[in-house]
Order: sequence, then C-alpha cells, then structure tokens
Amino acid sequence: DAAEFLNRVYSNPFLKLPVGKVRYGLMLREDGIVYDDGTCARLAETHYVMTTTTANAGTVFRKLEFARQCLWPDLDVHLISTTDGWAQFAVAGPNSRALLSKVVDSMDLSNEAFPFMACGECTVFGGTPARLFRISFSGELAYEIAVPARYG
Repeated sequence: DAAEFLNRVYSNPFLKLPVGKVRYGLMLREDGIVYDDGTCARLAETHYVMTTTTANAGTVFRKLEFARQCLWPDLDVHLISTTDGWAQFAVAGPNSRALLSKVVDSMDLSNEAFPFMACGECTVFGGTPARLFRISFSGELAYEIAVPARYG
C-alpha cells in the first residue's frame, strides 16, 4: 500500500510513479500551506525513498508515522528513517556525467539510459552499494548519489 500512502501524504499524485523514476512532491498542512517538499524515488515495486528539507526530516517522519498509525492504520506500510544511515552528495554542472562515470561501476549514464528524474541502485568504487538519482534544482545536468553513511 506504499503508493496509496504516498498519494495521500503528498498533494500531487504518486500512484502511477514507475519503478526507476523520481517525482518532486509537496506536503501540505491541513490549511493548505506547504509543510515540506522533497523528492520521492521508486526503487522497486514496493520500495520508495523520500527526501525532505534537511531541517524538517525529523518532524516529517513523525507526521508520516502519525498518518500511518492514526489516520490510515488499514494501509500495509512500513516506515524507516534512513536519514542517519545514508550520506548523500549532489554532483552538478556540465561535467557531472563525466565525473560520475569515473566513480559509478558499470552503469550507463547517457540521457537515453538514465534520463532526468531517473533513479536506480548501483555500486561505486568497485563494489560500494549506492543509489543514484538524476535530479536537478539548478537547471543544470545534475545527480545525487547516496552511499551508506559508513562510506560517506
């Protein structure tokens, strides 16, 4: 029920987000004012990764837990805060693809294979697990790469 849960907590639709894609999302308060924004990536059929504004990660997680437990207890959803478990870095600019191609193991980073708003799991530096997101808030070619915190 993860897609339905996300569809309820964000103001924009998430039910049809395909695996391997990222969507920008807005969370609203009850009065319609923006509470938080971030991205949500669908890594697998029932596995999503959400990002929030840095300062709001804890309060957003508490709000999500409240919604899961009190508003929609009938939905089969499990939430795990991975904020401290992953280190995430932005790599942006016209040379970002060339730079990442030296770091990411065996992944096609071309526009055709990994277009804007794509995501996927990969390895870096010869086997370190990672998640790669092609997102940009600057308008330039950009990526965000996440690795387990012990490597970051």
